[in-house]
Formats: sequence, structure tokens, C-alpha cells
Amino acid sequence: MTSMATSAATLDAKELAKLSNAELAHLEREIARKYIGRLSWFMVVWPFANLICWLSLWPLVFTGTLSVWVALPIATFNITISYLPSHDAQHDIYARPGQKLRWLNELIGHISVIPLVSSYRTLKMTHIQHHTHTNDPDLDPDFNTHAPSPLAAIWKALKARNPQSEFASSYEKTLDRLDPEQARLAKRDTIILNLTYLAILFGLAASGYAMEAWLIWVLPLILAGVYIRFFLSWAPHHPGDEMGRYRDTRAFKSLFGVIGTMGMTVHIVHHLHPRIPLDLTPAAFREMRPILEARNCELNGLYE
Repeated sequence: MTSMATSAATLDAKELAKLSNAELAHLEREIARKYIGRLSWFMVVWPFANLICWLSLWPLVFTGTLSVWVALPIATFNITISYLPSHDAQHDIYARPGQKLRWLNELIGHISVIPLVSSYRTLKMTHIQHHTHTNDPDLDPDFNTHAPSPLAAIWKALKARNPQSEFASSYEKTLDRLDPEQARLAKRDTIILNLTYLAILFGLAASGYAMEAWLIWVLPLILAGVYIRFFLSWAPHHPGDEMGRYRDTRAFKSLFGVIGTMGMTVHIVHHLHPRIPLDLTPAAFREMRPILEARNCELNGLYE
């Protein structure tokens, strides 16, 4: 099997088709091991640089150094990309419990999603459940992102900030069936974050900066939420009617490419091996592709 793993890249489709599922799984794991456990400095710098950039917009706009209309697309970009470093932290990619850099993993998990007004604890608890129960209508907290078409998915995402939306209730229901103490802390974090967010908005509005608050935080937050729910949830799992390790997530082509979708075109690899760093996932996908094809995964011609 070792020699087979070494020459996996040279095996053609017919040769791979002759292998058993156990042999294919071995080849797949051998590839995954090459990428797991590697600290990506790009992913370390990303959350801090992004947060600093977003925070710097406020004094630049308040002092008239930067037009708020220029700040709008920058803020939208900042908030949109703020989730993924936390996502890597949710999977203990920076460091696992007990390792020296565990503090960095948790720090990134918390601070990167400040612009997104999201609780790292809540995100982690619900996201792990998403991986465990992908596409299960009763247990997947992200199942509500499923929609019959791109436009329908965008419309659902636009309504997500409504406190009465199905997204809010699905996360609460997920927390309610998990560890009570951790769920309590997650809900507490969410309440504190949202109250702080509202207090800042009211304070800015009372100080005459309502438009600035709207264009640097409120509107970018809405737009970022649509992007995240569309590309990070709807697109990789559409149509969302199958369950199972090799059928609940797909690869897909996009006009925005792998970078414009923040690596989500190859999200199938993340669901198979969630401890591969985000920026290494495309390379892992290209190497695994023949094996995934032999597994009858939905790859939609990506990197053929």
C-alpha cells in the first residue's frame, strides 16, 4: 500500500476504479496528512491585518481623510473575509488543545469575527454540528440556507439579520441540545456582542455619525452575510438533498474562481478533512481529485 500511496498521482481513472473503498481511503488520507498540521502564516496574519484595516476606517472617515463612500467597499470586504480565520480556529487548525499556540487559536477565533458581530463560541458549537449532521433537515443548523435557486438563496440570506429569522432559531435549537453550560456561555456571548453593537450604533447616531455607522458597519454587515451564506453554505451543499461523507458537499465552478469564493469551490475537501488550512485546500483538492472522482463525488468539472 505504501508504494501505491507514493504513486497515487500517476494512477489513471481505470486503475483507481479497481481499488476498494479502503484503498481509496488510504490514498486520500496520505494526501491529507501532507497538509494537516502545517501552520499557515498567511492565515495568522489575515485576521489581525483585516481587523486593523477595518478599525482604521473609522478615524479616517471621522477626520475627513477618507470618503465614507470609499470606506463602504473596503468595510464590506473586511467584514466578508473576517469569518474564515475564525473558521480555521473552530477546527483547531492553528493549534489543538494543549499545544503551545492554543492561545493564538482562541485569540484568532474571537477577534476575527468582531466586525461580523458574531460569537466565536456560538459559531464553533454550531459549526461542528453542521459537520456532524450535514444536510440533515432536523440537526444541521445551516440547513435553512438551502434554496432551490441562487436568487432564492440570496433572498433568504438577506432576511437572516431579522431576529425572527429561521437562521436565528436554528442556531438556538442547536445550542439547546448541546452541553448546557457551554450553551449558556455561547448565548451570553451572543447577547453581549449584539447589545454592544447596538449601543455603538446608537451612540454614533446620537453623535451625528448615523450615515457613517450605516455605511461602515450596518450595510457591509448585511452584504457580507449574504456573501457568506451564499458561497460558504448554499453553493457547496446545493441542492442539499443527500447525506453521507462523499455526497453531502460538492465542488463547483464559479465565475469568481477559487479566490473570489474564498476557497469554497473546493469545500468538499474541507468536509472530508476539516483540519487542512483554508489556503492549502485548493492544492489538496487538485491532488485528491482523481480519488474523489473514483468515489463518485460531485465535482462539476472543476480542475478537469
